[in-house]
This record gives sequence, C-alpha cells and structure tokens, in this order.
Amino acid sequence: MLKDKSIYKKAFILAVPMMIQNGITNMVSLVDNVMVGRLGTEPMTAVSIGGQLIFVFNLAVFGGLSGPGIYGAQFFGKGDMEGVKKVFGIKHLIGGFILLMGYLIFALGGDFLIGSYLKGESADIDPALTLSYAKEYLYIMLLGLLPFVITQIFASSLRETGDSIKPMTAGIVSVIADVLFNYLLIYGKAGFPALGVKGAAIATVISRYVEMIVVVVTAKSKSPKGIYRSMRVPLPFAGKVITNGLPIFFNELLWAGGIAAMTQAYSTRGLDIVAGLNISNAICNMLNVVFVSLGSAVGILIGQTLGAAQFEKAKRDAFSLTAFSGGICLILTAILVGISGVFPMLYDTSGTVREYATGFIIITACFFPVQGLMNALYFTLRSGGKTLITFLMDSVYSWVITVPAAVLLCRYSSLSIFAVYTIIQAADIIKVIIGSVLIKKGIWINDLSDTG
Repeated sequence: MLKDKSIYKKAFILAVPMMIQNGITNMVSLVDNVMVGRLGTEPMTAVSIGGQLIFVFNLAVFGGLSGPGIYGAQFFGKGDMEGVKKVFGIKHLIGGFILLMGYLIFALGGDFLIGSYLKGESADIDPALTLSYAKEYLYIMLLGLLPFVITQIFASSLRETGDSIKPMTAGIVSVIADVLFNYLLIYGKAGFPALGVKGAAIATVISRYVEMIVVVVTAKSKSPKGIYRSMRVPLPFAGKVITNGLPIFFNELLWAGGIAAMTQAYSTRGLDIVAGLNISNAICNMLNVVFVSLGSAVGILIGQTLGAAQFEKAKRDAFSLTAFSGGICLILTAILVGISGVFPMLYDTSGTVREYATGFIIITACFFPVQGLMNALYFTLRSGGKTLITFLMDSVYSWVITVPAAVLLCRYSSLSIFAVYTIIQAADIIKVIIGSVLIKKGIWINDLSDTG
C-alpha cells in the first residue's frame, strides 16, 4: 500500500488544512456545547436540538455546492481557468436558492421541528423550558445562515484549486472570535450582559461573519486575477452542472435529515438520551473531521487525476487512499475510547446523562474505521460524476434501511438504547461492501472536464 508515498503526501497536504478548518468549525459547536452545558441540562439540550436543525441546512449547502465542485476540481486539473470561473458563478445561484429555502422553512416550521424532539419522558429535564431555550437559540442562529453560505462558496472553490490554507486561516480567526464572545456573552464578563443560550447563538453568528470576511478578502486579493470575481454563467452549461449535481444536493439534504430523524427516534426513549447523544456528538464530531477531510481530499485528488486523463492511476490511488483512510481511523478509535469516561464530566448534568454519553462515545468510536472507508469510497465515486449511485448508496439507503430500523427498534423493541445504536451504526458496513465492489468495477471513471 505504501509503494507510492507521494499520493499520501498529497492527500495530507490537502487534507490537513481542511482538518484544521473543519476541526475549528466543529470547535465552535463544541465550545458552545461545553459552555452552555455548564448552565444545566435544559440549555444544553436546547442548543443540541437547535444545532441539529442548523446541521441539516449546513449539509444542504455542502451538497448543493459539491455538485459544481466536481467540475471545478476537474477543470483545475485540466488547467481550464475559464471553467473554474463558470463553476464559481453557478455556486452563487445554488447557494442563494438554498439560503432562501432555509429561511422559509425555519421561519414557518421552526416550532414544529423543535417540538418533534421533545416527545420523550424525563424525570430531570423540563420539556417546556427546553423548548423555550431552543427557540431562542434557533431564531438568532438564522442570522448566521447568509455568511455561512458565502464562506462555503469561496472556501470550496479555493480547495478545488488546491488551496486549503486560506479557508483554514479564516476558520482559525473565526473560532477565536467565537470563544471570546461565548465567554463574554454566555456568562456576562467584562461588562457584557449574561445572555446564556442567547449569548451562545450571538457569538456563533459573529464568528460566522468574521470567517466570511476573512475568506472573501483573502480569496479576492491573493488568488489568480479574476478567478473569484467572474459571475458569468452560460445557461446551457449551468443546467448541465446543476442537473448532474442534484443527486448530491438531495443526498446531503436527505442524509442530514436522516440523522435528524434517527435522533428524533432515539429521543422517544427519553430526553436524557438526547442529552447523552449531544455530549457524544460534540466530541465525536471533533475527531470525525479527520476521515471527512481525508474523504474530501481523496475526491479532489482523484478528480484532478481524472481531469488529466490518468485513469489507471486514479483507480490505483483510489484503493490506496481508501485503505489509508481506514487505517488512520483506528488511531481515532483508540483516542475516543480513552477519553469516553472523562469528557462527559465537563457538563453540569445528571449521572444518567453522563452514562449515556460515555456509552454512545465508545460505540461511535468502534465504527470510526468503517466511516473512514465509507467516506473515501463515497468521494471517489462522486469524483467521476456518479452522483446518482452515491445518492442511492447514501441517503436512499439511510431512509430505506437505517431510519426505519431506528424507529422500529426504539418504539417496538425491548432492546437497550445501546444495542439499538450499535445495530444502526453497524448497518454502514453494508455500504462499505457495496462501495468497494463499485470501485473495483471502475464504473466511476469519467472525465467531466471535456465539455466539448
């Protein structure tokens, strides 16, 4: 596997800045989570629910921009800068549409969406108080949707041209702002009011605007002239890119919706479980940036290789990088298991919630290698434009298999929540098997940069 070390070096050069940036982005959520967790279980659970809904929007943005991103990586690999510019313009159209839809859905259905997570019973958590906190948090967070979309348009385009340093820099500045304003606004320090949950939301919104300003300014001032200024979008080409990218958009939207639906299913076993999952997700999301970033790097590198018409090399690299990603995740498993009993102690919550959190962390950690393999396979298939296959393999599989399984097992079985959670996590092994077969067959090898 290690014969061609250059491909691993390239993957790390591209992935490490993404890991840092994504890690910083997740650090924003972690800081919110831990600081609010010091206020009590209701505020912590409320922020978790609001964050879960924002997560669906964020993934919709990611999915909407990823379709054009396939073309952007291949155009850059081919040396076609005009193609890169056209893709950049298309991303603005897609981002604007998703932003508008997000505002409408949250404004009209926010109360209903939050309430769907508060069906379970708990002796220690007040549902009405949790609902009030969650609404405060969500509606302030809506102010941060616009800068998030703009940041992702620029950051994704920079990465597709091999520059992941500028987005990373913006992320670092963003998390500094978030930590600072969280401390000032949640607890009321240095003359600022103590706003609690509201303060956490305001701090995150401020950090989103800071990140947007930094990434836009650096992209426009230090990148090839005009590459991030053109908004000219030929309609026939835009239609082709958007059509091919729709499966990715719906895949990310439905996948995120599936995660939210499974969390809602788990919540029917009690609000203590929602709180435990929140703590588990906070730390697990900090480490899963490794395999997510490696997967993104795999997709970009393989896409550039396909754009250069080096098809056999692309196939060899795909297998090597997939195995490499799975191996790296074994290290993450050991780290997570090691801290599983310590991290929940940071929260001012009940012993029951901490026990749930520890169990969920350990189970999630054990399946990290599966996630590493699955992400690399997914992004490889997508790099060749096989977006319908990834749509079927990912989100359709989730809604046909894992979501119904979670609902049925939570509501109609006597299995413990840990047993149910393990079964749902293990279902991803089937996707790894399917993806491996498809990669081996080579049906994903396709040069999209040849637009005629």
